Amino acid sequence: MKKCVIIAGAEIKNHEWVKSHIDENMFYIYCDGGLYHEEKLGFKPDLIIGDFDSHPVPETDVELIKLPTEKDDTDSVFAVKEAIKRGFTDFYLVGVLGKRFDHSLGNMAILIMLEMKGLSGMIIDDYSEITLISEKRSETIGSDFKYFSVLPAGGDAHGVTIEGAKYNVKDAELTMDFPVGVSNEVPDGGSAIVSVREGRLFIIKVKSENA
Repeated sequence: MKKCVIIAGAEIKNHEWVKSHIDENMFYIYCDGGLYHEEKLGFKPDLIIGDFDSHPVPETDVELIKLPTEKDDTDSVFAVKEAIKRGFTDFYLVGVLGKRFDHSLGNMAILIMLEMKGLSGMIIDDYSEITLISEKRSETIGSDFKYFSVLPAGGDAHGVTIEGAKYNVKDAELTMDFPVGVSNEVPDGGSAIVSVREGRLFIIKVKSENA
């Protein structure tokens, strides 16, 4: 898999947790204000993208794509689409959840976009990992995560099965109007498996409640 890291401008406090998911062999795209994270993350950009309403246009030899401020795609969405064009298949999204809930919700939708194209994506924030599954795959969750939540993505999910957790279900329906899948747990030393027959699920694995 060709792995790409997209770094946007939302606040990051737990840089070490984020860095535990990424390495120097990945391709790094910094989006506008995401450049403020470069020093603490310790990985240089391979590509810089943005309309630069949050960070000055850098003086750099790194490839740079300057976007207009008035556009359909956010900087982060544009970066993902650009990386797809370049053949990347596995995406790590960092600095995409923060104070701007509209941007956060829009960035969650990137996981749906990637899954629909047969690609893989993970959002990493200070506390958690967020992935998405459909009938194409399942997710295994270890007890090193304090909590996990299972929520329908983009519509109701049918045939949801959770095994090995504190709260288990078999062939259940999760609907958009009732968040019954919030805050499950994995027994110490165990693992839970989540699968869905029809639809999509966000899997939110919470490592810590403190950044």
